[in-house]
Amino acid sequence: MSVMNVKFAGLGGTGVIKASDVMAELVFEQGYDVKKAEVHGMSQRGGSIASDVRFAKDEEVQSPMIPCGEADYLVVFDETQVVVNEAYMKQGGVLLTPADIDVSKLENVKALNVAMLGKLSKHFDFTVDQWLVALNKLFAEKFHEGNKKAFMLGREG
Repeated sequence: MSVMNVKFAGLGGTGVIKASDVMAELVFEQGYDVKKAEVHGMSQRGGSIASDVRFAKDEEVQSPMIPCGEADYLVVFDETQVVVNEAYMKQGGVLLTPADIDVSKLENVKALNVAMLGKLSKHFDFTVDQWLVALNKLFAEKFHEGNKKAFMLGREG
């Protein structure tokens, strides 16, 4: 397997960093070499933010930053961030947006990042349980049940 590149993008306060932390934790726990980087726009809630997760099973990942045109997946939490980040997508890369997630079914709209992880999870061979272990490790116990529901909602979308 060559290096897999997943770019998360959104606005500050929408869980971009937490989602990338979960992805990095998941692949690390499965024995992958993983590197992660964050790019903050305005350092306030609502500014553009992106986080890169790069991982590989049988080779070392050299840099945490995804070069332009190399992202296998672009996961955006806010539609305005597509145009800001689309240059990072490789030819044939996958763009994931919240467009087909029924956010009215989320118990908490802040769980959209977890629903987007559920949507992303359909593109990988990791089990639902492996994803949930990573989620539960990085969130307080009081969020576990709601996160599971949000994750499964994303998988349905």
